[in-house]
Amino acid sequence: MTAKLEVSVGQCSTQGMKADNQDTVGFFIPSKLALLETKGVACAIADGLSSSNEAKQASQACVTGFMSDYFSTPDSWSVKQSGSKVLAAINTWLHGQSQQFQQAGRGMASTFSAVVVKSTTAHIFHVGDSRIYLLRDGEFEPLTTDHRIRIDENKEYLGRAFGVDYCLDIDYKTLAVQEKDIFLLTTDGVHDVLPDKVLKQFILEGSVDLSDLTERICHEALKAGSQDNISCQLMCIEQLPTQAPDEVFAQLTVLPFPPDLYEGVILDGYRISRELHASSTSQLYLAVDTETGEKVVIKTPSVNFEDDPAYLERFHLEEWVGRRINNAHVVRTLEQKRPRRFLYYVMEYVDGKTLQQWLDDVGRLDLKTVRDLVPQLVSALRAFHRLDMLHQDLKPGNIMISRDGVLKIIDFGSTKIAGIADISTPIERSELLGTKHYTAPEYLLGRAGQPQSDQFSLACIVYEMLTGHLPYGEKLAKVHTRQDLHRIEYQSIALFIQDIPSWVDKTLQKALQLYPEKRYQALSEFATDLIKPNPAYLSDDNRPLMYRYPVKFWQACSLLLFISNCLLAYFLLR
Repeated sequence: MTAKLEVSVGQCSTQGMKADNQDTVGFFIPSKLALLETKGVACAIADGLSSSNEAKQASQACVTGFMSDYFSTPDSWSVKQSGSKVLAAINTWLHGQSQQFQQAGRGMASTFSAVVVKSTTAHIFHVGDSRIYLLRDGEFEPLTTDHRIRIDENKEYLGRAFGVDYCLDIDYKTLAVQEKDIFLLTTDGVHDVLPDKVLKQFILEGSVDLSDLTERICHEALKAGSQDNISCQLMCIEQLPTQAPDEVFAQLTVLPFPPDLYEGVILDGYRISRELHASSTSQLYLAVDTETGEKVVIKTPSVNFEDDPAYLERFHLEEWVGRRINNAHVVRTLEQKRPRRFLYYVMEYVDGKTLQQWLDDVGRLDLKTVRDLVPQLVSALRAFHRLDMLHQDLKPGNIMISRDGVLKIIDFGSTKIAGIADISTPIERSELLGTKHYTAPEYLLGRAGQPQSDQFSLACIVYEMLTGHLPYGEKLAKVHTRQDLHRIEYQSIALFIQDIPSWVDKTLQKALQLYPEKRYQALSEFATDLIKPNPAYLSDDNRPLMYRYPVKFWQACSLLLFISNCLLAYFLLR
């Protein structure tokens, strides 16, 4: 039986001894299952700084802004990406407001702490001196650290808060959750007067009704002499989402595999024209929509994987990815207006050939042509990265070039979606799905990918377009350990062609570094350095002579070898 995430929440916020309540609390539990699965549930608490005249507005902006915007972020984004982007935007807005209000002697600043529970993981976001605690199996521990700076025994101030600075360092951490875990969120009006052991005892001995329990905690803080606003929240994990493997498989196989398709067959209103491509993993067919006359491409799964849930999940996700990316250089996945009776999906038809076929036909490309093509692929990859996706299998065979020179990425079967990876599943997902000759080394070592991994694959393609060879030859595909990695080195372009500037070679060498942290931080930097010389690469060429002047180098070697042979023959025949 499939179980969904269920939590119970209680909260209380009161002005206490102050004239106004500058705290804000809030939570959101999606009613729609899809949103619950992709975004989870959230609780947040904020304490507007009393030193700022707009303290209440600041704390409200943090909590209400987070609840509104976090759940509106793309479902492909991870919790970390969604939360960080939203909170950065809130901080920027608050800081801008503070700059305007400073002229009137006012400002906007606030603490902020939030728990987002998605699938079986809790994600903690924290800035300031509000706190988040976890009660599990009788153990009570703080999950956050107060950002307070102490001057002396009697003086301290808040070291971090929203709205204080344009750049904000947000604490972020994750932990696996268990059923019956209880999270407690408090402002300093509570934890400054109630010790941790008192808070723990209240929860252990308190009411099952969390709203009643939070009111009792706030009342106790007031009795203990709190001079501040008093706010707290409790969230209990009542049930974690679970899916049995057979249930997952049943969901993936609701639609049966299509029958054998050939010219003239009509599949749900699409007339098959011919087979475009067939491999061990899928088939592609050119078809015509019988209603509109539009040419389309139909992709069907291979019967070789009819019983493989990991393959079936990836096939479903291919269409999911295609529906969410809108870029001129990524093939469009078309919406189907008629009911589907079989498992397949429909894409736009690109009249052209794959980049691999083109390279096989023409050999290597000149630098100007490559420079015209690279920005198109950069644009396509950035469309993936903006949605927190990694393509992970970029190669010439997965890129189409139309008759008018437009490139389009056509395959999403290996795409990693951070927002989906956050969700626990009984399906075993493989990290290494790409083609080894173009795959970044970190994948070969069993590590997770990052945007620089796609950059490596793109640079491999650029290198191949210019030289007709791969930057590490066949050696990269044989890497299994760090020791293997240390044995291979980049092959300069000058080994194959001499009419490419050395600064282009250095640009590719940087994008093809074996360790991702040494590559470009952004794809745009790589594209720019391919077109415009990077001043750092225009210094004296320090490459070995055999790379700078390969022909002359080998001519000199041959001459030296000839002279040595002559000398050897002379001494032997004397």
